[in-house]
Amino acid sequence: MSAPVSLTFPDGSVREYPAGSTGRDVAEAISKSLAKKAIAIALDGELRDLSDTVANGRIEIVTREDDRALELIRHDAAHVMAEAVQELWPGTQVTIGPVIDNGFYYDFAKDEPFTPDDLPKIEKRMKEIIQRNKPFTREVWSRDKAKQVFADKGEAYKVELVDAIPEGQDLKIYYQGDWFDLCRGPHMAATGQIGTAFKLMKVAGAYWRGDSNNPMLTRIYGTAWRTQQELDTYLNILAEAEKRDHRRLGREMDLFHFQEEGPGVVFWHGKGWRIFQTLVAYMRRRLDGTYEEVNAPQVLDKSLWETSGHWGWYRDNMFKVTVAGDETDDERVFALKPMNCPGHVQIFKHGLKSYRELPVRLAEFGNVHRYEPSGALHGLMRVRGFTQDDAHVFCTDEQMAAECLRINDLILSVYKDFGFDEVVVKLSTRPEKRVGSDDLWDRAESVMMDVLKEIEAQSGGRIKTGVLPGEGAFYGPKFEYTLKDAIGREWQCGTTQVDFNLPERFGAFYIDQNSEKRQPVMIHRAICGSMERFLGILIENFAGHMPLWISPLQVVVATITSEADDYAREVADRLREAGLTVETDLRNEKINYKVREHSVTKVPVILVCGRREAEEGSVNIRRLGSQNQTPMALDAAIEALRLEAMAPDLKRKAGLA
Repeated sequence: MSAPVSLTFPDGSVREYPAGSTGRDVAEAISKSLAKKAIAIALDGELRDLSDTVANGRIEIVTREDDRALELIRHDAAHVMAEAVQELWPGTQVTIGPVIDNGFYYDFAKDEPFTPDDLPKIEKRMKEIIQRNKPFTREVWSRDKAKQVFADKGEAYKVELVDAIPEGQDLKIYYQGDWFDLCRGPHMAATGQIGTAFKLMKVAGAYWRGDSNNPMLTRIYGTAWRTQQELDTYLNILAEAEKRDHRRLGREMDLFHFQEEGPGVVFWHGKGWRIFQTLVAYMRRRLDGTYEEVNAPQVLDKSLWETSGHWGWYRDNMFKVTVAGDETDDERVFALKPMNCPGHVQIFKHGLKSYRELPVRLAEFGNVHRYEPSGALHGLMRVRGFTQDDAHVFCTDEQMAAECLRINDLILSVYKDFGFDEVVVKLSTRPEKRVGSDDLWDRAESVMMDVLKEIEAQSGGRIKTGVLPGEGAFYGPKFEYTLKDAIGREWQCGTTQVDFNLPERFGAFYIDQNSEKRQPVMIHRAICGSMERFLGILIENFAGHMPLWISPLQVVVATITSEADDYAREVADRLREAGLTVETDLRNEKINYKVREHSVTKVPVILVCGRREAEEGSVNIRRLGSQNQTPMALDAAIEALRLEAMAPDLKRKAGLA
């Protein structure tokens, strides 16, 4: 007789069950109500079918309330979508259908591609299949049987997938009623547990296996959630995100554009460049005299990139140029820099450094280029040429913690100035492939873990923290800063990375108090990351309604009648003297027409002037998004707008914040 199975539950209790017990047996032994709600189990953290036999270890009964249920719901919804498609269009081949962020997709081979008009029909059939509530059951087939069955069904892509599965691995087939598919699992108990909180979102073309030499398939994307409320919230966020799309707002506000002759690089218009330079000027002031701003060359010989390791790790993403030598016909290979770090090491190395000079903090608004696939390009969010607000701190091991805290304070302060109060800081620890000894990693991770605890303590719990095991850079652990925007989306922006690799590769050193050479700790620091991407985030966060201090055009002075033209010009001149960017609108148009037009381009303040305002020396202030006008004396209005248009750091410096 086999020994009983010993299971440890989340509350720490340990119970024994007969050998051969399944997850469903365990749930039923606890309570019938739990068994009814259960959709899967987690054995030692791994999701498994309820029908799986349990073994000694930790067990959790997973219900739909569990966050992990989303993965199962989406996985099962993908299978149901595939069944619905084959019921509606017999002969359609099913290929691959994974779970993705917020949803799922499946790729289909069909003579005539699907169109958006097909999605409601598929959704309707999916709901019918879910209502049938057929159980998910699993069989293990031999390789030969699987190939034969799928070949007989005309599923050539499935035959190819079977061939790609390594020898020795089980070939799992999951049924839902009579329909089946090749799948690793796990699945819930039955189709009815999926629920109806799902929606098919769009169709797209996709090459088989992502290779343009292969046939084009049709991909159907869907989203699925635990409840209708979760689905509605997600769809509302998508609708709001579409309205806030920085590419559309960039056109409306006349900020920038992209074109085919320069894929992935930004054509900045006057207003867009003004915002960009406002952002750079703010960040430059925030260096606060503690950083030395430098500038490293844009183009460097490949030998430097070989020394840094980027040529081996990153060459396919670098823009390369081959030119003839100056004095010979030998060709030399150069590369546009994809990052600023190696150049900063060269600047640090130039001249002997004493421990008394450390920390050395070098900053650069460095223009870098990285070859991103054309399909990955996305407005300002993903480009091939961008500017980094980059900095590198060279310090002693003993200074590392203090420098990380100093950087943290700066990052959080910058985010707060832009209105981002919800920030998460996570420590990414050593990956499997890395450089440096375990002793170095132990020391760095220990220091950064202490810093992480200090960050949370100093914020009084306002800043959330966490750990990302194995997500560190190959050269050292790092902090990742993720901020949440106005509609709840998360953006990973800032980083603080400890580097053991580059100082060693380039032979960087300083002279310590014993007159001996010591390798410095190198800390990489970025706050915005990509200035272009950060600006895109700001545009979407504010929906184009930029704070007055960031807005490229802060005030338009618009007239009601031509009798007020001279006064409007005087108002505009006074505002310019106060440091604001101003335009006048003296056209012979109705004031409501003018207001609507400037509202489309997101001008934050319109000062309306008529004959009475000219006589009284006043203005009517109209804010973007408001139907109301506020009358105010001109001097008071100018002073109020001058203060509002001051950057937050300048207000603090002037004692006004």
